[in-house]
Amino acid sequence: MTALSHRDRAILRAVAAGRGTLRCGYVPDLYVDGVACCDQHAVHSLARAGLLCAAREGVPGAVVPAALTELGNVALDASGEAA
Repeated sequence: MTALSHRDRAILRAVAAGRGTLRCGYVPDLYVDGVACCDQHAVHSLARAGLLCAAREGVPGAVVPAALTELGNVALDASGEAA
């Protein structure tokens, strides 16, 4: 993944603040404060890059809390915008 965009950092900050949930599936969909994230492509890229994940297992279609991975925390810290 290339450098994080402002939107990428905003998504990571929201997840770090505990405001995100993921709908489980092959490619997770992110909801922030119960509303679908406007840039699911960015969410999918962040998930593929290993920066965010489901906080716990869920069956396909289940909505579970989102979490930053260790790599996601490092990336957010490196951007100077840690939650």
